[in-house]
Amino acid sequence: MALSGASLYAGAAVAVGLFDAFAPALVAWLRISAAALLLCALRRPAPRDFFGRAGVGAAVFGLMTIGMNMAFYLAIASIPLGTAVAVEFLGPVVIAALGSRSARDWAALALAAAGVLVISGATWSGSGAGIVWALAAGALWAGYIVTGSRIASGGAPKSATAVGFGWAALLGAPAVVALWPRGVVGTQIAPAELAVLWLGLGLLSAAIPYSLDQVVMRMSGPARFALLQAMLPLAATLIGAVALGQMLTAAEAVGIALIVAAVALRQWKR
Repeated sequence: MALSGASLYAGAAVAVGLFDAFAPALVAWLRISAAALLLCALRRPAPRDFFGRAGVGAAVFGLMTIGMNMAFYLAIASIPLGTAVAVEFLGPVVIAALGSRSARDWAALALAAAGVLVISGATWSGSGAGIVWALAAGALWAGYIVTGSRIASGGAPKSATAVGFGWAALLGAPAVVALWPRGVVGTQIAPAELAVLWLGLGLLSAAIPYSLDQVVMRMSGPARFALLQAMLPLAATLIGAVALGQMLTAAEAVGIALIVAAVALRQWKR
């Protein structure tokens, strides 16, 4: 999970640098389409994997993922990376709450929720749209966890993630045609540079972290996976500080401590 978070938000930092040239939703499509290409080359799914019940399940997972990415990128276009991740984390908190079975689970969730509220540091004034998009990303993140866990535990082929991303890239292509800026390539960004950024974005932001997520989901189940993702605001805040100059405030440091405590409490075995 730590490796997944580091890769995920290193890619997000790259994405922020592309917002001057491309719409955030288009950057999200670039991320998923590059990941689809890389994963299909690695997993080599059979044509039959794209159809039938398994194909439909993978397609739903892919659409949840690209929707989550688009909403998240629209959020970080107007609010800091760590803030967006903290607000977005409310989605996994709900999934963890639905799967909890003990007082310790609820105590850990309370700590995590408190940490999310403290670390966000966001207000509606001046950043209302960013908060709304972050909340939408959180709802889609919850859907991603549920559909991803079904794929991970339901005997789906190892190529399911590649298939899902392939469907998401294909179904999102019409929007790309509409959003693609005229005359950007060759002026602001050279084609070769764009190709490197495209593949790097897909590798860091999707291919590596989402493949690792499938491993963690098989090991933990959806409720525990949701709480483990409390580590992600820490990764996002640190990468935002280093790569984007979004330095920590005292409130953010307290929020991180609460989230880390929640993870430790949930993982501690009596």
